[in-house]
Amino acid sequence: MTQESFPFALSNPLSKMLDKNREDFTRTDLMKVILEKGIERLGFHYTAMDGKLKELKIPISSRAQVEMVLAEGERVDGSSLFKKMVDESLSDLYVVPLYRSAFINPFEPNSLDFVCRYITKDGELAPFAPDTILHKANELFKKSTGVELHTMGELEFFLIGNDPQQIFLTQKQHGYHAASPFVKSGSILNEMIRNITQITGDVKYAHSEVGYVDSVRSDLPEIRGKCAEQLEIEYLPRPVEESADSLVLGRWLIRNIAYKHGYVATFAPKLEEGVAGNGMHVHMALMKDGHNVMTDEQGDISDYAKKLVGGLCKYASSLTAFGNTVSSAYLRLVPNQEAPTRVCWSDLNRSAMIRVPLGWSKLADLARLINPQQTEAFKRTRQRQTVELRSPDGSAIVHLLLAGIVMAAHWGFENEDSVELSEQLYVTGNIFKDDELMKKLASLPGSCVASSRVLQEQRALYEKDGVFPPGVIDYVVSHLASQNDENMNLRLADMPADDRLHETRRIMHSCLHEQ
Repeated sequence: MTQESFPFALSNPLSKMLDKNREDFTRTDLMKVILEKGIERLGFHYTAMDGKLKELKIPISSRAQVEMVLAEGERVDGSSLFKKMVDESLSDLYVVPLYRSAFINPFEPNSLDFVCRYITKDGELAPFAPDTILHKANELFKKSTGVELHTMGELEFFLIGNDPQQIFLTQKQHGYHAASPFVKSGSILNEMIRNITQITGDVKYAHSEVGYVDSVRSDLPEIRGKCAEQLEIEYLPRPVEESADSLVLGRWLIRNIAYKHGYVATFAPKLEEGVAGNGMHVHMALMKDGHNVMTDEQGDISDYAKKLVGGLCKYASSLTAFGNTVSSAYLRLVPNQEAPTRVCWSDLNRSAMIRVPLGWSKLADLARLINPQQTEAFKRTRQRQTVELRSPDGSAIVHLLLAGIVMAAHWGFENEDSVELSEQLYVTGNIFKDDELMKKLASLPGSCVASSRVLQEQRALYEKDGVFPPGVIDYVVSHLASQNDENMNLRLADMPADDRLHETRRIMHSCLHEQ
């Protein structure tokens, strides 16, 4: 390895400094960073059951102390991080740093930070921790199929703040891929993608999204009367466990960068009626022996991919328990909002629950079509086809959602009828304009309560081989049921217009910082 391996501006700074890939970082490497960068403290981050990244600050006072912490981690109170799941009399957990995740904290440059894993008193991964559940699901899938699942998420969010100039205003629902000066948050978005890319290496691209609100109507002083621009940061495909960590870390970075500039960043599923909601679509690719196997030799969707789609369709209704965890999520999952309501899949179709996007499977080197001066051909080294699950939103508990997706993929490979199931649920055209088709397709749950009920009914799919502990399923079921939102949309429809709008906004804004 030489410095030429990391020549680009957004290459991982620690990889540049140490001249090695982050997967190869050792404690000796980290000590070198600490000494050469004058690091004053370590920052430990770990995901709790609420899906948010938590933090522990550890000041550095001696070499012996920092080496011990890097080697053995620190103690935390598990009963506070996993309420109702860890007994207070047995609450201590170790949090141990994952060396490959090391990064210089962009908000505190004297801090070397890490993503951590939870370890029990017996030296085992804590079975109820979301990252452990994902790890167990992933190991089960890889061992039983010989295939690896890579995922990439799309983080959609609203950036809310003051627009003092009030010029070059964007029209409602016209923000998709808009450029400055119509979008005012470009420099903030640049800072977000710079930091996420340097820390994780996982950003594919970023852009403005459809949603725009010139003056948010809310009872919350935090956002009332302010301008809201919807943005999206889409990730590159990575092994599913790395992908989950990167998404949670990305949400933390986005919030902190917004806060630094006096803005609010929210991943809440809905901000305003009639305005696009915040999805967290998940793209998936199956890898075998390092190669994408989503297409066959003719470039058509492969049986591998159809098995994955069949599994996702089987699990679809109960996956909402992890991917749509607040009441406002079910104000987004309504017809004609580019959000799914029925279990089905299609090519390119944004009204379907699962979409097969363009993947360059039958075309290559497209730039030569419009750049005739380019005589040297480009030889692609990897396929890029994915399938996209469009039902999850910004309230998703990322690790549990991706663990559920892995279990769905496992079911698809373990059951011979998964390909047939996928073929039965293939649709074309806008399904919301086909009444007969809509009647044939199963509906996604319409509330948290309905999702809790489906998860309870299908819990065996997740508890298979001990992947999801029963206590975790019980916790999620109880949390969803406590939202008490059964028949929410019907109740709202029966209200007078002004009362309905006020209640809808209350529901939408009650989860402003839920995930």
